Amino acid sequence: MELASYSDYAVRLVNTEEPARNKDTLTSVEAVRELFGDSRQAARRATDSDVTRFRSVRARLRAVFEAADDGEETLAVDLLNSLLLDFPVSPQISGHDFRDEDGRPDWHMHLADHPSNATAGYAAIAAMGLAFHLTGHGVDRLGLCEALPCRNAYLDTSTNRSRRYCSDRCATRANVAAYRARKREEAERTGRSAESAQPTTAVTDR
Repeated sequence: MELASYSDYAVRLVNTEEPARNKDTLTSVEAVRELFGDSRQAARRATDSDVTRFRSVRARLRAVFEAADDGEETLAVDLLNSLLLDFPVSPQISGHDFRDEDGRPDWHMHLADHPSNATAGYAAIAAMGLAFHLTGHGVDRLGLCEALPCRNAYLDTSTNRSRRYCSDRCATRANVAAYRARKREEAERTGRSAESAQPTTAVTDR
């Protein structure tokens, strides 16, 4: 697995909360375990105490995305560096479960589980993955969805740095809203033009 792919860990965690909608799906240890995806061994280490710890890490990761979305590059980097310091990674060479075309081990870098707790392990992977994505693609590739009230995080992997929404659904919703707004504005302009074009009747004293 490429280390940059671990950045999805950060996005998944941040998007468990939608502040503007007062929604939070990170309310149980089961929800925490779901974040690990196929890493079942790491997920099994999660306990009830990790719910609060995960929420704390989530707030710090969202702050990174908010800073990047606001164009505050230095702040975004500083916040991410703080996470990297608090949750150091343990890189290892792995490949026993993967084989190349010749049947030899497909050696690659892998981030080992953190020995402390499930939160520390997840945070270390998420922060390192986000750091690799940021340094490889740029701070401006971290964004928050512009389809209000949604403010989900996303990683822009488009060729022309044009992504503005977290999903196709939000992009469609925003485009429909913009279209309707333009139609209303056109109708209002047409109405004002019609009113101004109406002939006025002169009033004379008798």
